[in-house]
Amino acid sequence: MSWTIRRAALATAFLTLAPPALADAPPSLDPQRPNPERQSLDDAWWTGPLLASGASTLPKGHILFEPYLYDAKPYGRFDADGKRHGAPDADNIGSSAYMLYGVTDTLTAGFIPHLGYRRAGGRWSQGLGIGDLTAQVQYRLTQYKEGGRVPTLSVMLQENLPIGRHDGLDERPNDGFGSGAYATTLGVNSQYYFWTPNGRILRTRLNVAYTRSDTARLKGASVYGTAKGFAGKAQPGDSFLVNLAFEYSLTRNWVAAMDIGWQRDASTKVTGQLDGAAFERRYPVSEALILAPAVEYNFSPSVGVIVGARIVPAGRNTTASVTPAVAVNWVR
Repeated sequence: MSWTIRRAALATAFLTLAPPALADAPPSLDPQRPNPERQSLDDAWWTGPLLASGASTLPKGHILFEPYLYDAKPYGRFDADGKRHGAPDADNIGSSAYMLYGVTDTLTAGFIPHLGYRRAGGRWSQGLGIGDLTAQVQYRLTQYKEGGRVPTLSVMLQENLPIGRHDGLDERPNDGFGSGAYATTLGVNSQYYFWTPNGRILRTRLNVAYTRSDTARLKGASVYGTAKGFAGKAQPGDSFLVNLAFEYSLTRNWVAAMDIGWQRDASTKVTGQLDGAAFERRYPVSEALILAPAVEYNFSPSVGVIVGARIVPAGRNTTASVTPAVAVNWVR
């Protein structure tokens, strides 16, 4: 892991895992301006930010269902004069749904199915495509208690099950929604609460995750850019993600949210034969800053909706994109 990654991880970890002594608003020294009433935890309802996962686990026997709908639009790169370059005419409409169950009070497990519908090069995909399936388990290590300094902390393990189509796309290049590779993600999630000077609650989340992929077997045109007549394999590079999120309780129902993330994907290598000749391609390392402003409205403590956008400015070997998204969170 590079020094840049270590610095980012240490900085974000310090913000969330080591809350400062001024987490609560200090007492007012002006008798004419007493402290505002401190908001109770029960009075703050949450849906969760757009990207960062929670560190809590579901109570035993409870379920969570949270479907997302989004449309990723690449915008290409911008030069010093503000002109855009390399922006494809494309839409990547997708859906992901968290379906989780409380196995015990400290262990939550479930699946995240993915669906997609794509337009590129003037053509749409043949229909609604099935992407890979993610299996997830999360074990809670600690639980936040009001007035304490220990955040809620959990360990998360995900496994990507490559059930989506990823190769054999010779006639329908937009029908690939899978990766073709098993991938294991190990992550640490934390969550903490602060009271701002006006008495409102600021909830923070920190996710740190590392993903390592297996090899994907390829034949013909694929999601890795291979063409008809190719036979070989792809080795996706490892991925590292740090995501720090903030949620500010405006009222019991309304919440303003913001994710700030950084992701690094190592080089992906593709090797094999193309029409009988040796073929090798190595995609460069990519790095991206990720921003996701959003607004939540919570109908009750168990039902809420969030609307926002995932914004990626053009980074290192990364195409700029804006992805509007909406999600509904339901817990029972």
